[in-house]
Amino acid sequence: MHPDPAFRWEDRTAMRALVGELGFGTLFAATPDGPRVAHIPVVWCDDDTLAFHVARGNGIARHLDGATGLFVVQGPDGYVSPDWYGLGPDQVPTWNYVAVELEGRMARLDHDGLVDQVDRVSALQEDRLAPKTPWTRAKMDPALFDRMTRGIIGFTLTVQAWRGTTKLGQNKPEAARLAAADAIEAAGRRGIAHWMRNA
Repeated sequence: MHPDPAFRWEDRTAMRALVGELGFGTLFAATPDGPRVAHIPVVWCDDDTLAFHVARGNGIARHLDGATGLFVVQGPDGYVSPDWYGLGPDQVPTWNYVAVELEGRMARLDHDGLVDQVDRVSALQEDRLAPKTPWTRAKMDPALFDRMTRGIIGFTLTVQAWRGTTKLGQNKPEAARLAAADAIEAAGRRGIAHWMRNA
């Protein structure tokens, strides 16, 4: 995370909401084979526990149960030209971004827990597609669904450390930050512009 305290994000409720909204991120773990990473969909089980699954064939899978993992979600981001601040020539380019790191202990789910995780992820994502009729596993042959879930392994990650960064130009005068937000939106980065305006 960014070392400047001006960019430190400590609002766990807001971080939890961003993770839930995006629903996808990157899991890092140290393994005997070296550092490994998996790109995974997640869902909150409670305020401090994420559930996720990885492909059984993923090299990271056999090392997760009982290990410490680092799950990273990256929100909106964008390049900021120094010209956009309107502060004169002695500015440098930078990159603004929103990110959350969640560190914690992982535990393997049993098959019923895995199925629950898959159901919860799909229900959450399908609800966002309304008015589309939601997909559920009831649309599948149960034997096929069972075979397919044998190809993935479910886990939980119980969060022990929360780290967040909202690097949005808070170290600049408000007028300069807002001018940069207008320019970054004009360059096609609406998400980070919105965050910059609300910093």
